[in-house]
Amino acid sequence: MKIGIVGYGKMGKTVEKIALQRGHEIAFVADADTKDIPWRTADVIIEFTAPEAAYDNLRNSIEAGVPIVSGTTGWLDRREEIERLCREKEGSMLYASNFSIGMNIFFEVNKFLARMMQDKNYRVRIKEIHHIHKLDAPSGTAISLAEDLLPFTPYSHWENTASGDGDALPIESIREGEEKGFHEVGYSSAADEIRISHRALSRDGFALGAVLAAEYIRDKKGVFSMREVLGLNA
Repeated sequence: MKIGIVGYGKMGKTVEKIALQRGHEIAFVADADTKDIPWRTADVIIEFTAPEAAYDNLRNSIEAGVPIVSGTTGWLDRREEIERLCREKEGSMLYASNFSIGMNIFFEVNKFLARMMQDKNYRVRIKEIHHIHKLDAPSGTAISLAEDLLPFTPYSHWENTASGDGDALPIESIREGEEKGFHEVGYSSAADEIRISHRALSRDGFALGAVLAAEYIRDKKGVFSMREVLGLNA
């Protein structure tokens, strides 16, 4: 399979390494300085860029008729718009806030625990830690965790705060060092605490998940998630 890489930072380079290890060919590599991206030379695009670039990259790939996998966060206010375009054009796209296989299993554990903890008089909070270069806060992964939690809590929305006071589900965001990604969901009462967490140890897990996603959507039409890729819908 020929993979086009849009965004050639640390994640793009890791995607390239994993794709080559899995026997794929790199059709092209594009970064912020690339003027004309040859979309149609690839079978699938894998995109890790910046929030301000993601929407146009997705739109251009869909309009070129090339399936696209995107891991860029911070642009989701336009997600419904791009998914509608994908369906109208009979294209193929897959967005994930986190491509790690372990993290996607963690998403399912989070939802399972949230259902069990509903109406048990525990307060819930989320903490995420990332490297100092990460542009958005909270992380897209933390937002996904929060949105999965909200239906089972008295909260109507999440808020990026460390205080944990008020009627919003708190997400504490910390930026330090070169942390690859740490996410924790904690429940607390006067009697005890429950905490579940996931820590990424390298970028290889994210890159592998993105390449698996590209392999999955190559010959498909529609809007997909990692749940389909990993068979978690069953």
